[in-house]
Amino acid sequence: MSKTPEELREARTQLAATVERFARTEIAPHVTAWDAAGEFPRALYRRAAALGLLGLGYPEEFGGTPAPHALRLPLWVALCRHGASGGVLASLLSHNIGLPPVLALGSDGLKREVIPPVLAGERIAALAITEPGGGSDVAALRTTARREGDEYVVNGEKVFITSGMRADWITLAVRTREGRGASGISLLLVPGDSAGLGRTRLDKMGWQCSDTAHLRFDGVRVPARYLLGEEGAGFRAIMGNFNAERFGIAAAALGFAQACHDEALAWARQRQAFGQPLTGHQAIRHKLVDMEMRIRATAAWLDHVAARADAGDTGSDWVGEVCVLKNHATQAMQFCADAGVQILGGMGFMRGTVCERIYREVKVLTIGGGTDEIMKELAARQWGIV
Repeated sequence: MSKTPEELREARTQLAATVERFARTEIAPHVTAWDAAGEFPRALYRRAAALGLLGLGYPEEFGGTPAPHALRLPLWVALCRHGASGGVLASLLSHNIGLPPVLALGSDGLKREVIPPVLAGERIAALAITEPGGGSDVAALRTTARREGDEYVVNGEKVFITSGMRADWITLAVRTREGRGASGISLLLVPGDSAGLGRTRLDKMGWQCSDTAHLRFDGVRVPARYLLGEEGAGFRAIMGNFNAERFGIAAAALGFAQACHDEALAWARQRQAFGQPLTGHQAIRHKLVDMEMRIRATAAWLDHVAARADAGDTGSDWVGEVCVLKNHATQAMQFCADAGVQILGGMGFMRGTVCERIYREVKVLTIGGGTDEIMKELAARQWGIV
């Protein structure tokens, strides 16, 4: 049953408050230590699951809570604003890019085997698309899956895989037909304990408490029942999955922009310079206004796109709008991170401040899920510019 506008507003407010409490108590106090350790405790998945945060947007039969896009927004935004860690966000919610193909294309038995334990925080799901030889050019991927009886034999490599070191389930893009092009690409679910699967941890500029891996598949044997959908139908599913990922990235970018503004404003109000708080200086308060302007514009655009999705309005210009929304939101985040560091001055260059952490994490969101350049190209083609 759909909610009335008043009910939806109340649900959004309650969810945002729940996520804020969780982020402030379970995440924010520990992020600096987790970054230094290079990971966060696996128990965090179970604590998030206990509040229903991992299952938001998934069917009840698998342990989830169905929710419109408008109700999912407060989860992403509040988690990023008050947790202020892209590393935690990326790994804690990696199932939101790993599970949708399973939900859409997997058999009933496979769904029941895989999805409930992930939503309960007992298992971790990841998505593996990108390869060392090609990032945005998905149609050129080279990892192969050859059918042998009731199994597929997988050989190849994937790189920059979020949750790649700890994933119990890997939704893997493979080539099941020889040659190049989208028509030969399929999706295969690979158990994390498969023989022949090698994992190497990657060091990064940011997202330091999120494990990011280089995966190698050396004759990995996967039961044929783990094929998601039909052979050769993977490319379309991957492209559809990207749209949801890009929307989530835009929502996260808004939360991170707000986190930078929160810290910068608090600092500017208490920091004295030339006999008055920094907010008494026009140059500083204008920076804060410029940050707020971009934050409000991004929030309004996200609400608009969420309303379109919830109304089923994903027509002719949908992909283009999601693409440029991602660009706009990540650019707003980039502006706010830069302005925040500038307002904090020397303190903004110190580890442990929110603005410093987010400043290092900006670039991955302008690259992951599709680079700024690819987003513009997709929009240009869909909108008939070329």
